[in-house]
Amino acid sequence: MMNKSMSVPVTAYIGLGSNLANPVEQIKSARTAITQMPRVQELGFSGLYSSPPMGPQDQPDYVNAVMCVATDMLPLDLLRGLQSIENIQGRVRKGQRWGARTLDLDILLYGDQIIELSDLIVPHPGLANRAFVLYPLYEIAPELRVPGKGLIADLLAECPMDRLKKS
Repeated sequence: MMNKSMSVPVTAYIGLGSNLANPVEQIKSARTAITQMPRVQELGFSGLYSSPPMGPQDQPDYVNAVMCVATDMLPLDLLRGLQSIENIQGRVRKGQRWGARTLDLDILLYGDQIIELSDLIVPHPGLANRAFVLYPLYEIAPELRVPGKGLIADLLAECPMDRLKKS
């Protein structure tokens, strides 16, 4: 049987996003739920940012944030825990990519690991070119090196804020 945890905690970064059912409260509730997960400790939390939707434009703007945690959970176990929180907070998966949602929780980084599994890719594939991820990530980890991508400051310099606004 596989061990469900690692012995040494890893620093992971989680992206939080919502554009339905009071997005600010969804993000706050998710933050609380993540900190209540066993073997997860919050290390940092960005401010809230609002941004237009990536996909269909006939949906409300998003509220986004990034959370830094220490965990000894394996990456897939952390993912399952985050998906459980999404479900509890009313996430409905309709198969529509970039559609409106009550809550979206993504593992952006998991230590310095590069993970390529069918249900988890880390670093998150869109991390390097999404202002709503890079700006809050930079806010809490300005010296961060993204595995396979370089320094967060360099990535940020190549990514305009577009219509991203800090709340």
